[in-house]
Amino acid sequence: MSAIRYTSVRVIDPAQNRDEVTSVAVSAEGKLLFGAAADTVSVDQVQSADGCWLTPAFVDTCARLREPGPRRHGTIASETRAARAAGFRHVAVPPDTDPVIDHAALAQQVIEKADHAGHTKVYPIGALTRALDGKTLASMGGLKAAGCVGVGNARRPINNAETTLRCLEYASSMGLTVFFSPEEPALALGPAHDGFMAARLGLTGISDAAETVALATALILVEQTGVHAHFGQLSCAASVELIRLAKDKGLPVTADVAMHQLHLTEAAIDGFNSMAHVRPPLRRETDRLALIAGVRTGVIDAICSDHQPLNKAAKLAPFAETLPGMSTLETVLPLGLRLVANGDLSAMELVRALTSNPAKVLGISAGAFAVPGAGALLIDPELCWTASGDDWLSTGQNSLYFGRLLQGKVRQHLV
Repeated sequence: MSAIRYTSVRVIDPAQNRDEVTSVAVSAEGKLLFGAAADTVSVDQVQSADGCWLTPAFVDTCARLREPGPRRHGTIASETRAARAAGFRHVAVPPDTDPVIDHAALAQQVIEKADHAGHTKVYPIGALTRALDGKTLASMGGLKAAGCVGVGNARRPINNAETTLRCLEYASSMGLTVFFSPEEPALALGPAHDGFMAARLGLTGISDAAETVALATALILVEQTGVHAHFGQLSCAASVELIRLAKDKGLPVTADVAMHQLHLTEAAIDGFNSMAHVRPPLRRETDRLALIAGVRTGVIDAICSDHQPLNKAAKLAPFAETLPGMSTLETVLPLGLRLVANGDLSAMELVRALTSNPAKVLGISAGAFAVPGAGALLIDPELCWTASGDDWLSTGQNSLYFGRLLQGKVRQHLV
């Protein structure tokens, strides 16, 4: 490996609260050097990186890679390749695969397949209940020993509050984080937010109460058990307020939001646009603004991709019958940069929500330059590209941004 110096790089490292324009060198051994150390080290070549950012590699708290299970929507190899190109070197996988990640052998299989592909490090989230049936506790000890960073039931319902309580007690005793995607199934019977657009299109609506009722119930049980809980893919203003109150009380909770929820609202489903059929549904503009404010103030810790690749056929049925989900890994960075350009988030707030904070949520060594193997990205925030064709690496053909011009791309993984 040849040693390279990059000049005029904007270095952003939230773990060190660093945001400065300086020189960066990558030694022949793959070590990063900054400032005076970078300027004085012997290098083989010098490149200008004026306008580029250097950040730790991204960490994703929720991405579906479609394995184990039928490969019609993607594979671990294909989706981790897309993840790496998009800047993600560390990706957590929910347990709702087919079969479910409810025992050690399946968790190890996921890790081994990702290691064999060699693109990103993958961290399974094990099942909270066997086969996600919501009734019988899974073998959490075995899942933890196999490398699971936590346990959860994805969006599958749990039988009753008593079962949830026992699950949280068990997880707490094992030192495991419980991952919630809060949704009360009795209130979530439709495909879209219960608002103006759903009414106009004649679609059954999902009230934000479907999320907040489940979230409030879970928070009460978290307070009783003391388990560390992570609430993923929040979608409404009321959820942000509940998390804020829980943190003010000192409860051991964290939260994330999908990047597309920070940009899109229920208006995106107009014309029965199935590419905007996601779960939780896209909600009101007031919710979108509250979610952005949640990230800005730290109430929401991380921004995830909530990547759910699907083939073309999955979105061709009538809206309510299409599969929910969006292929999103490759649009996280440009959409995040758009938030910075619009003044919604600072560059530091964006990078923190994609690096050091999600690493803390998962309890992994990543998200900072000082961590060996965490990875570092050279980002060109001005590079324009079209989300389609050769520039699209995910097998998923379900992006609302296909054919659109996007700005910002990972130029290179430096280490």
